[in-house]
Amino acid sequence: MENFSLNMLEYEDIKQELLHYAVSYEGRNRITGLVPMEENRAIERAIAETAEALALYGKGASVPLPSLEGIELVVSLMGTGYLFTEQDLMAVQTFLHSCAQLKKYMASKGEAAWRIGTYAVDLQDLPQLQQEILRCIRYGVITDEASRDLEKIRRRIAVVKERIQKKLQSVMARHAAILQENIVSIRGGRYVIPVKKDYYKQVNGRMLDQSTSGQTVFIEPHEVSSLQGELEVLQGEEAREEAKILGYLAGLVERESASIIRNIDITGTYDFIFAKAKYAAAIKGAEAAISEDGGTVIRGARHPRLLQTMVPLDLEIGTNYRTLIITGPNTGGKTVVLKTVGLLTLMFQSGLLVPVEPGSRFAVYRGIMAVIGDGQNLEQSLSTFSAQIGALVRMLRTAGPSTLLLIDELAAGTDPGEGIALSIAILEEFSRKGATVLVTTHFNELKTFAARAPGFQNARMEFDAETLRPLYRLTIGKAGRSYAIEIARKLGIASGIVERSQQIVSRQATEDASSGMLWDDILPQSAVQPVEQPREWGPSAPEGTDRDSDTSKGLRAADGETASRGSDPVSESRSGEASDKADAAEGETVKKSRPFEVGDAVIVTSLGKIGIVSEAQDHRGIVEVMVQKQRIKVNHKRLKPYIKKEELYPDDYDFDIVFDTKENRKKRKLMSKRHMEGLEIIRNSDRDRL
Repeated sequence: MENFSLNMLEYEDIKQELLHYAVSYEGRNRITGLVPMEENRAIERAIAETAEALALYGKGASVPLPSLEGIELVVSLMGTGYLFTEQDLMAVQTFLHSCAQLKKYMASKGEAAWRIGTYAVDLQDLPQLQQEILRCIRYGVITDEASRDLEKIRRRIAVVKERIQKKLQSVMARHAAILQENIVSIRGGRYVIPVKKDYYKQVNGRMLDQSTSGQTVFIEPHEVSSLQGELEVLQGEEAREEAKILGYLAGLVERESASIIRNIDITGTYDFIFAKAKYAAAIKGAEAAISEDGGTVIRGARHPRLLQTMVPLDLEIGTNYRTLIITGPNTGGKTVVLKTVGLLTLMFQSGLLVPVEPGSRFAVYRGIMAVIGDGQNLEQSLSTFSAQIGALVRMLRTAGPSTLLLIDELAAGTDPGEGIALSIAILEEFSRKGATVLVTTHFNELKTFAARAPGFQNARMEFDAETLRPLYRLTIGKAGRSYAIEIARKLGIASGIVERSQQIVSRQATEDASSGMLWDDILPQSAVQPVEQPREWGPSAPEGTDRDSDTSKGLRAADGETASRGSDPVSESRSGEASDKADAAEGETVKKSRPFEVGDAVIVTSLGKIGIVSEAQDHRGIVEVMVQKQRIKVNHKRLKPYIKKEELYPDDYDFDIVFDTKENRKKRKLMSKRHMEGLEIIRNSDRDRL
């Protein structure tokens, strides 16, 4: 699976939550390395094991899982000749004892845990090793019973210590008056008595230390010096004998290393399985089945991180249709649908129980890829559109019958006309390759395409038109609306703008029915009439003249001219000259009308496109027009009036919003308030000439 898509679908976040339920380092390692599986048998077994563990956990059973505390270090040092400490050996004994308890527990569950119970059969509790460790070490200390030599040495040590104590008591009795305290201390491993500084020379012995204040001197009496030397020799012998015992026990552990490592592996397996079971209990996960026909059927599904707020999702895909186009309002839940389907599929293929209702089944995919969000990256100069196209390139390269593709707002962030065409072509290619695709969109054309194309289906997120609230409920078989105008009204957009928007939408409906053209994004898509029916202003045409018909012919001629000459600059130049002559007579009519003004919508006859006048006509008769976000210089004879600015914009409309960049508008606003040192507005003066 692609890591980029795993992160986008929050798969790694689910693994982080799962880690909280593991109790051993080996169990956490299993979770860290968890990836979606692609083999049906492995997925079925993992899900069945998790369901079995959940059943045990649900009955309140306390599973005696070994914690593996201290074992990781022991295993890492095996075979290196390291001399294990008493604590290391006790950790081994505790682990083996826990393994025996776990084996006994799983055996007691019988048929209720027959799948996961098979792992416990291989557990080795190694009773002889346990007994030997307990014989030699108790409460973290080597016992006298560990060896006879050790026992003898410790007896001799006890005798010497007793003699030293008696000697010290005798000395302290003689010098009681000059002692700082009537206690015996140890300095540097040797017994001393505390004597007042002014009298320490009265004691026959060696000064080993003094207090921080300097008022107390610690003296080793001469009477015990020889006994102290004897004690040090015996303690050295004791240490050597203890090292022999630890080496002996370490050898026993090394001989059983294979069994211990196997026990650790089994313990990690149990920890991993029961961690999945505990997580399933937390999200109310249920056992789902593998689809036999390659289709996915989800009933009552919830996103694991939206359990309390999400409306249950019902969805089918992969049998009668393999591409589902989801439409509906913003904030209506379309993206949540993509993430829920993608994440639950990943979890299912990872052997996890997912929050769905009975009857749900999942297809198994060898590749799950998603592109959700704008994906912008300033450092890499990636726009929303280019970032999505990069992801789509990877999808097209790997798409096949066993891939699931999740695409949010396909071809958003570019020209709607080209975006729609590109979207349809991409979806057709995905369909040809047999991929399963879920895509969200606001393009009406994709809804129409899905309704007519085989293998495609529409779906919509339900919306309450009365309360203007999304219902977050998916309905398959019907296309949805964006409800942008209604939502804008609810959020406080002025009523005049809302009414104007509704008028434009009404025009668009007529426009689409009559021409089906995809309009330039300079104008609101529905703000114009069909190109074949331009509207003129100024003096009326001579009686008997059909202006609409003439203009339509001119446009069709221009379109045909453009198509025939292609990109040949010579032909283009000749055609331009011919067009200038052909438009001469009509130009006279335009001169009688009011001149073109900034904001007027006009038809560029040589291009067959609609634009907005951005600069008025100069003394040479040249008008600047913005077409598809590009400013071009056009002779006024090659322009036909379309819609007057008064019909498009309010009287006080700020045309900088249309013609200037957002950055320049901000600068102009700052400069209007005060002088800004070093701030300048730069506009590109280069224009194409037609």
